[in-house]
Amino acid sequence: MRIVSWNVNGLRACAKKGFAEFLKTRGTDVLLLQEVRAFPEQLDSQTRSPSGWYTAFAPAERPGYSGVAIYSRRPPDSIETALGKPEFDVEGRFILARFGRMSVISVYVPKGSGRDRDNSRVPYKLDFSRAVYGRLQSLRRRGPVYIGGDFNTAHEAIDLARPKTNVRSSGFLPEERAEMSRWLDAGWVDTFRVAHPGEDGHYTWWRQFGGARENNVGWRIDYVLASPSAARRVSDAFIWPEVMGSDHCPTGVDID
Repeated sequence: MRIVSWNVNGLRACAKKGFAEFLKTRGTDVLLLQEVRAFPEQLDSQTRSPSGWYTAFAPAERPGYSGVAIYSRRPPDSIETALGKPEFDVEGRFILARFGRMSVISVYVPKGSGRDRDNSRVPYKLDFSRAVYGRLQSLRRRGPVYIGGDFNTAHEAIDLARPKTNVRSSGFLPEERAEMSRWLDAGWVDTFRVAHPGEDGHYTWWRQFGGARENNVGWRIDYVLASPSAARRVSDAFIWPEVMGSDHCPTGVDID
């Protein structure tokens, strides 16, 4: 099984840049999307319910904002789209699909920068991450859990091209990195880093100006984390920087 996560930065825009072809050609079994930025009824039928796929959406209440989705080749046994906390659920940042004992989650962790770039949303971001963590800590006792998405945090200096100039930027603040460490210390596995230890230059997001993508001046802020029992099934973990259509690229795992 191949699980892939991708922040599409607007699914309607991505649909015009080859999303349908991506679904057909990459051998994906479960696709986790973030930043859908559309209500399902705003999507064309080929994007909303492509042939051969089952889809589920968790949009934000605010139009054109946030939103997550799961596409799968087989129907999930159940879908959950809420954490039970209204302050988070209104933003459409969490969706969970169960396939037997296995659970797969698409998550879109908020940016901490805030509208005025003053890092004012960092507390909200950390509270959201803690709420997801609490939900999944209990879930992983029931079976393997994979959580993929845009965590909006580069965990270590190796995970961004210019760490020294971003020490005060949301996405690389000490408290944000500490929250990611808390997950890993509790047994969650950064599947890509385990498969590619010590390798730099692997990023999943680039600014849309200044030739950042062409020059690979990016950040690795998209992850597939696995619970301990799920991690044992991972045979490969990858990033696909060649896939265009968004300012993020897909990342994923192959599992036995």
